[in-house]
Amino acid sequence: MTAETRAGEILAGVAARTGCKFLLAQKAFSNYDCYPVLAPYLAGTEASGLFEARLGAEELPEKEVHVFCGAYREQDYEELLRYAGHIVFNSPAQLAKFGPRARAAGKSLGLRINPECSTQEGHEIYDPCAPGSRLGTTRAQWDKQMTPALVALLDGLHFHTLCEQDADALEVTLGAVAEKFGDVLPKMKWLNMGGGHHVTRPDYDIPRLERCIRFAQAKWGVTVYLEPGEAWALNAGFLASRVLDLTENNGVKNAILDCSAACHMPDVIEMPYQPPVYGAAAVQAADDRLHEGTGNRDQGTGFVYRLGGPSCLSGDVIGDYEFDHALEIGELVLFGDLAIYSTCKNNTFNGMPLPDIYRRKEDGSLERLTSFGYRDFKYRLGR
Repeated sequence: MTAETRAGEILAGVAARTGCKFLLAQKAFSNYDCYPVLAPYLAGTEASGLFEARLGAEELPEKEVHVFCGAYREQDYEELLRYAGHIVFNSPAQLAKFGPRARAAGKSLGLRINPECSTQEGHEIYDPCAPGSRLGTTRAQWDKQMTPALVALLDGLHFHTLCEQDADALEVTLGAVAEKFGDVLPKMKWLNMGGGHHVTRPDYDIPRLERCIRFAQAKWGVTVYLEPGEAWALNAGFLASRVLDLTENNGVKNAILDCSAACHMPDVIEMPYQPPVYGAAAVQAADDRLHEGTGNRDQGTGFVYRLGGPSCLSGDVIGDYEFDHALEIGELVLFGDLAIYSTCKNNTFNGMPLPDIYRRKEDGSLERLTSFGYRDFKYRLGR
């Protein structure tokens, strides 16, 4: 059984017990060759714009396509209406500008709300409820700008406030939604609770999630949507790299790899996030062993290296890891949990080659899905 299948079964179980609907947030995982594996478990896809909406419609034509964008472009909108069945707007102004055409085309319309309830700790870059946020409509903005005619266009409300969080954060957020928009929700057909739900993490509180879903269903009579991204492919995906060089500076041993945090796993820098390495243990940067080169762990002797990429960015560092042996040039270093936010975010900074993508079958064999070269780098930049 693949990690995606296990994740699908967990999410499908929640859907079966509660009647909610799960969408795949393609911004986290958009490797469409794997969509047939996920298709039996999901209600549809969530898109952040035209291209993701088209991908969802083409690759899962029998499923729902939902889209939310901070602001839609006029030149994209007519094509977007061909693919998306649910369109969520970020502001009353966007709803007023684009909503009537979508309604005339038979689409289901929603507005993203901002409950002004921050539950993030240490990941401010992913906090859409931070003061001054551009994302979502606050209650004050609603009261000022939402005319009866605009309210009549709506079928649902959408909020997205979580990032890799448990159901306790959702419970707190749902209380804020009830306080700020509880009078509006009975007029709606659906409520989308967004993404950031780590439902497939082993210690996730699924019973609490189901209580939150049932609360919304009973109190407001709405269909509940959730649109996780990571949860569909959590702990799936490998990135295989090799050691190109070994250096030392002030007692820190550096292993320079043929992969890059900046190019191939941007979340390592943005989140920040430290992916697991097979056969090694992550070490905190403040650990004294970094300045010794070796250290003791679990009664054994380890070898600590700072793994980084070959780019010119001094901060192109994946993290510090302890191995049970001294690394050698040419040695394989295998990272895990990189199906999410990797292939959909990678780039060719410094002219860095992109890694080929393979699918590992259940019998252990590999099938190459695509490969990249100079042409992919050049044709992003000109003719």
